[in-house]
Amino acid sequence: MENGKVNVNIINNIATISFSHPKSNSLPSKLLKEMTETVNKLAVDKRANVIVMRSDEGKTFCSGASFDELLTIKDFKSGKEFFMGFARLINAMRKCPKFIIARVHGKTVGGGVGLAAAADYTLASNEASVRLSELLLGIGPFVVGPAVERKIGKTAFITMSIDAEWHDAFWAKQNGLYTKVFANNHELDEAVSELAKKIASYNPEAIEQLKKIFWQGTENWDALLEERAEISGRLILTDFTKEYINSFKKK
Repeated sequence: MENGKVNVNIINNIATISFSHPKSNSLPSKLLKEMTETVNKLAVDKRANVIVMRSDEGKTFCSGASFDELLTIKDFKSGKEFFMGFARLINAMRKCPKFIIARVHGKTVGGGVGLAAAADYTLASNEASVRLSELLLGIGPFVVGPAVERKIGKTAFITMSIDAEWHDAFWAKQNGLYTKVFANNHELDEAVSELAKKIASYNPEAIEQLKKIFWQGTENWDALLEERAEISGRLILTDFTKEYINSFKKK
């Protein structure tokens, strides 16, 4: 569990990707790579007509980038490669010909917000507050930005980026990040299950064509997200960022 784990389960044409990490379901490189590979494999797996992405239970759906790993980055190449992990996962979700449902049961930060935004349909509990805290770190939501902005619009994205504060689940729903918000995890799970069963019965060819339409205008994201990873890769080396992460870890 030190580096986290990814589990996959396929039942009745519904594939469930479940990720976990002992530190608030954070995402180190290893986990990002495994999740990307899993999405790419399911994209061509005829046993799966729909994908559900979720994390293990706990107060946090995803706390974003692994601070432990960020502190080990000593050069631009390593910095860029770390953030390319998020870029590759978002692009894999974007290109996957199957609808991806995100089940967000708790707080989500940074890269976790990117996952919620990159999903095609996101359901959440009322505990699923969101935050883009990257600017506090001395970087910014560069890689996840296109996915988040596409979902919530430029004004709300600017608000999240600049104030870097928590916004509750109802704010996220009002601004389009979440489709529906539920009172508890039991109701959330029932809704996810019902929706997944419904989608699993649809024509896969129709889903593939409709998803292409949903994501029109993002064809440049392979290059765009790499450019954004380069920005983050440079900024993560600054003294400001190193000092912030060290002070945060000491709290």
